[in-house]
Parts: sequence; C-alpha cells; structure tokens
Amino acid sequence: MGGVAFIFPGQGAQRSGMARDAYERFPAARRVFEVASDVLGYSMQELCFEPNDRLDLTAYTQPALLTASIALLEAFRCVASVASPRAHRPDATAGLSLGEYSALVCAGSLDLATAVDIVALRGRLMQDACPPGVGAMSTVLGLGAEAVAAACAAAEADGAGVVVPANYNCPGQIVISGDARAVERASAIAMELGARRVIPLRVSGPFHSPLLASAREGLTEKLVSVEISAPTVPVFSNVTAEPASDPREIRSLLGDQVCSPVRWEQSITNMASTAGIDTFVEFGPGRTLQGLVKRILPSATTYCVEDIASLEEAANTLF
Repeated sequence: MGGVAFIFPGQGAQRSGMARDAYERFPAARRVFEVASDVLGYSMQELCFEPNDRLDLTAYTQPALLTASIALLEAFRCVASVASPRAHRPDATAGLSLGEYSALVCAGSLDLATAVDIVALRGRLMQDACPPGVGAMSTVLGLGAEAVAAACAAAEADGAGVVVPANYNCPGQIVISGDARAVERASAIAMELGARRVIPLRVSGPFHSPLLASAREGLTEKLVSVEISAPTVPVFSNVTAEPASDPREIRSLLGDQVCSPVRWEQSITNMASTAGIDTFVEFGPGRTLQGLVKRILPSATTYCVEDIASLEEAANTLF
C-alpha cells in the first residue's frame, strides 16, 4: 500500500443523526461535541441528532459538519490505534470547501475550539453576504472545464450577472455559482454546448463566487487574530490544489477560499502524483468524496467513515 490521505466533506453532506453512534460509544467523540457546544453556547448534540430546520442554514451547518467529521475521526483513531500508531497520522489530508478546516484540525494546524469558532463565523458571514434568492449554484455534468467557463463567460456577456465555475469536483462534474439569473442562463448555454445534464443545487448562497466578497473580508479579519500552526502533514489547499505549510499562507488561502473555485479534482490528482497517495479515507456523513475520488483515480482504494460499521471496516482493513 502507498500513502493514506484523510479527506473531509463540505456542507452538502450534513444530515440529522450524523456521528450519533460514535458519540454514544466513544468518549473521545463525546469530547468533540462538548467542545463545540461550549464554544458556540448551544447543544451541538441537539443540532446534529434531532430533526430540525437549522441544519439547512449554513451558519449552523458548518460547525455541525466540522464537529461530526472530527468526532468520527477521533472514534476511528481509538479503534485503529490498537493495530497501528499510523492511524493518528495520515500521509496527507484535504477537505472540500468547509472540509478544509477539518483537514487542518486533523493535521494539528488548528485546534478544535478555534476551528469551531471560525467556521461558525464563516457560516454567518456567507449566509449574510447575499440575500436569499439572489444567488444560486448548479452542477454541470458531462462538459469539460473550458466549455463550462465559456458558458459562464457567455452568460455574463449577455448581461445576466455574475457566474463562475465554483467547484471542479471530478472529470465531467463542475459546479457553477453566481447571480441566480446568470446561473440559469449559463446552465442553458451549457446544455447547448453539449452538457449531459444541469442540476440546480439546494444551497443558501452562491458559494465560491465573487458575490461572497464581504464574507472574505470578515473572515480574513478573524483569521488574523487566531493561532494557526504549521501542519504536521501536508494539507492540500482548495485554492491552489497544493499543500500549504506556512501559517501566513494558510490564513490567506482560507480567506480567498470563500470566493475562489474549489480545485478538488486537481487536489486529488496532485496528492497521488506528488505525495504517493493511493488510499483515501473520508470522514463524515455520506459518501460524496469517496465517489469523486473513484472518478478521478479509478485505481484508488477508498473508504468512508460515517458510522460505527464503516469505521470498524476501514480501521480493520487498513491497519
């Protein structure tokens, strides 16, 4: 086996009940929820475990998913460390959008309490940056990056507003983001250019687009005041698809991230080519990243740790 990377999903992965069985079984996972609750002043258990409308709001989704992902990571470490100390230290890590903060916690660059505090603010800033209904996002399937960029440029040239590629998820899957009318127009142009399908996304804002400039400003101010350490393992940035190790660079990239496209496909490709990664373990609800990795690197070995059963399977197989 080559290198192992731990990867963390973004906010589209949240669901009621996430990480509940890990919380109930592992004291280390419970401590993660307790830290998050203390930082935020409300019950993270209630938010994650009980059906509620708050998980649809990015201000709550972001700290909830971070908490669930890290709780699952800590539970995994408890099981896997019995077989191998390597479970505590992957060879590299990365996260999709919000998941980058979980990756930084995993790598020791951010402590958990600080990360929860930052992502809670990040969620509020992103939620407030654009009024509901003004922005939109859609996934374009079956079209290359150049054609998607051309569709966005054509929509903007038509005067529809701002629309840009926002997530390069995997070959043939690119998310676009911007003004709702511009996203609709770009989607129509993408179909004319040969896209197989365009799927509007249920999101509360036009994430990773210039419309979130105010969120970037507020987040950058916050990041200046928090302690960020050099990561103990390479953390691949969404913005550059390369590892960042200098705390000043990490601060800058995290600020840029909310307005910049997520280069997930290139990040996974670079992890394989430069860090020798051939095994990826996703921590969090759902199996979105596992599916994306298999489309990017069909020969890769992938696992998803989303509950006790999948946790034990991954730990016992890997180590």
